[in-house]
Amino acid sequence: MTDVSQGPSLSEAASRFLASLPVEERGANQPVIFRFVLWYGRERPLASLTAPEIAHYAERLPASDTDHKKRLALIRAFLGYARKVGWIRSSLSSHLKARKPPKSRLSSRQGVPKSLRVTRQGYDDMERELSNLKGKRLRAIEEIRRAAADKDFRENAPLDAAREQRGQIEGRIKELEAALKSAVVLDENQEVTARVGLGDSIVLHDLTSGQEMYYTIVSPREVDPARGKISSVSPIGRAVTNHASGEIIEITVPAGKIRYQIERIER
Repeated sequence: MTDVSQGPSLSEAASRFLASLPVEERGANQPVIFRFVLWYGRERPLASLTAPEIAHYAERLPASDTDHKKRLALIRAFLGYARKVGWIRSSLSSHLKARKPPKSRLSSRQGVPKSLRVTRQGYDDMERELSNLKGKRLRAIEEIRRAAADKDFRENAPLDAAREQRGQIEGRIKELEAALKSAVVLDENQEVTARVGLGDSIVLHDLTSGQEMYYTIVSPREVDPARGKISSVSPIGRAVTNHASGEIIEITVPAGKIRYQIERIER
């Protein structure tokens, strides 16, 4: 494994990456890279970042961030550069996926949010993230104060990055607060059925390759690909819902059709 004590900090790595870019590209790219650095902490060793953390970064961008694809492409370039020079060994950039445009969660009447069905763990995770973000908000305010007092940076890119980071945090806080207000936690003591539903874990057997896959069906808000949590409205989620153990399901993909057998359902 990479010795995180020997590699550069995120701040050091970002500065070296930006220095490697053509002069005309540095100014425009500084705020994006600095915001990524501030999210995890200036002094944190670059090599300590994990694949799940990187996978979650795009999902944590607020819905108002319409230019996130371009931003994520630059961060992928940064992580790719870090691997090329040997600061990290794994391909972290491959875990940074662009966020799909969010669907409206408002009902057609009076703009009232529809209820969001989530598992108890999903609800607790949102509360935990909200608490962490409120702590980050205080640190972001301090970063803005520090950057505003620093006159050494041309056009003060760190100040722009700190302001963007706070905007990102505020956007995510609003999303989480709205989700928690409309959340309906599934009753774990409700009557257990023999068919797949929200919150169930399943084992699928690919009838073509013989491969077994383990998934947990969750609400769109709880999706976490790195931990096998897939949305109930994803192709697989829709296909398995209300089906029983032993049944065969079929999913249409661009390359054709894939057939799976539900090996077992776990609760």
